[in-house]
Amino acid sequence: MENSFFKDLEANAQGDNVAFDDVLEHLCFNDQGLIPAIAQQHDTGEILMMAWMNRDSLLETLERKRVCYWSRSRQALWRKGESSGHTQQLVEMRIDCDGDAILCLVDQTGPACHTNRKNCFYMSVQGDHVTTIADIPEKYK
Repeated sequence: MENSFFKDLEANAQGDNVAFDDVLEHLCFNDQGLIPAIAQQHDTGEILMMAWMNRDSLLETLERKRVCYWSRSRQALWRKGESSGHTQQLVEMRIDCDGDAILCLVDQTGPACHTNRKNCFYMSVQGDHVTTIADIPEKYK
């Protein structure tokens, strides 16, 4: 479904501003109140992971500059690195053109994946099979 608020923003020129509260009100949270959030290493462009944010985690992330997601399994805020120490400091947050996804440019400390791999995208589809393309670093085994 097209979001007319974001459709109207397509005409904006570089440097045009829109009040964040207006944008927040028009973000496309799903029926569970969640929006997908992609974490990308700010200086290399590497895609690290995808998780979910709700309104509270999004606002906390912006306020504290430390990325906070919503854990669907625990039904609670998940402050990245809270137990592992593998934190994500927010460098910049971006919103996609439809308002239905968030991009967090981060400074990742340690592995981003719960498997202790550098990122969560370590399985490559290669024809009729999937190949693991990244090992767990020795120091995390």
